[in-house]
Amino acid sequence: MKALSRILAFCLVDLALAWIGVRTAYAQASSPVLVTSGAIQSRAQATAERMLDTRQARDWGLEPDEWARYQRLMAGPLGMLSPHLDPLTVLGIEARSEAEREHYAQLEVRVEGERVARILEYQRAYDSAWKRLYPHLQPVQFPPTSPQPQLARVIAPSRLAVFVKEPCSACEATIKTLQAQGRSFDIYMVGLEDDAQLRSWAIRVDLSAAKVRARAITLNHDEGRWLAIGDASSLPAVLTQVNGQWQRE
Repeated sequence: MKALSRILAFCLVDLALAWIGVRTAYAQASSPVLVTSGAIQSRAQATAERMLDTRQARDWGLEPDEWARYQRLMAGPLGMLSPHLDPLTVLGIEARSEAEREHYAQLEVRVEGERVARILEYQRAYDSAWKRLYPHLQPVQFPPTSPQPQLARVIAPSRLAVFVKEPCSACEATIKTLQAQGRSFDIYMVGLEDDAQLRSWAIRVDLSAAKVRARAITLNHDEGRWLAIGDASSLPAVLTQVNGQWQRE
């Protein structure tokens, strides 16, 4: 009888422990998960960054994986050496095939052409508004150093005008060819405003210091001249004046 009592006591203890375990598990499962404000902020920031990346990729006509590759490239040596390159130029420089290089070149030409077209449309709207609001006044004529000068006033008609950009291997090859031919020309660097970078570029293309001193070759910032031409084609561009009009040679 005593043995039976002990067995019953042990069973009651086991049942009590099991009941406590069930209640503890239920309480843990039903208790709310605590999320810190830092975790919420981190997730919100990650979402905002993804949305920004998607919008920027779309603005440049790129897919998300292309934009991600551009970001990886800019995080490396290229981004350190040339931090102001646009995404299409970066992807074109680092193209993994000729087809990929051609794709980004065409895409960049298209983007640049659309930008120039919008600027010219606005200029026409501005001219129309001026004539409508001030029909008896002439618009202010800016000096040649203005962002949109008259080409005939700022480029000598007897010389070649060579428009280049950086980076551009074809631009460098064109300059070396013209210099080897003994041509006189004026170089206009598009989109590069830093004098030190311009001088570094001149050294890299082996621009003759003697010809520069003699003014047979001049090195200039573009200052809006290429935009004033309204040519949406790619660079380099070698222009010569024909019957008062600048045309590609």
